[in-house]
Amino acid sequence: MSNLANKIQQVQHEQQQTIISPKRKKSQKSWLSPGEKILGMLFCVLVFVGAIHIISNQSAIYEVNKDIKNMSSSIQEQKKTNEDLTTQVSDLSNYDRVRKIAEKLGLTLDENNVKVVQR
Repeated sequence: MSNLANKIQQVQHEQQQTIISPKRKKSQKSWLSPGEKILGMLFCVLVFVGAIHIISNQSAIYEVNKDIKNMSSSIQEQKKTNEDLTTQVSDLSNYDRVRKIAEKLGLTLDENNVKVVQR
């Protein structure tokens, strides 16, 4: 009987192998259609272009701000120069100084010919 049992076991084993071997492979469908893939790529390109546009605008804004700061500092320097020159003009237009220079040049003061000018 052991011989008969061995034969039955072999036959069952061969049947299992034949049943197991003809497995079908399932075709895997893409979870995105070609149209969706194109739309996705288009979206990625638009995001990339938008990011580059934003970065370039920020760079331009930075340059303009830098120019504004430089211009502001040059304006402050010019204001200081103007104040110094105004002080110098008021010192040089002092009445006593003008009279001394006029006397050195040989000019005399005629009280009848003097006109008062106010600033």
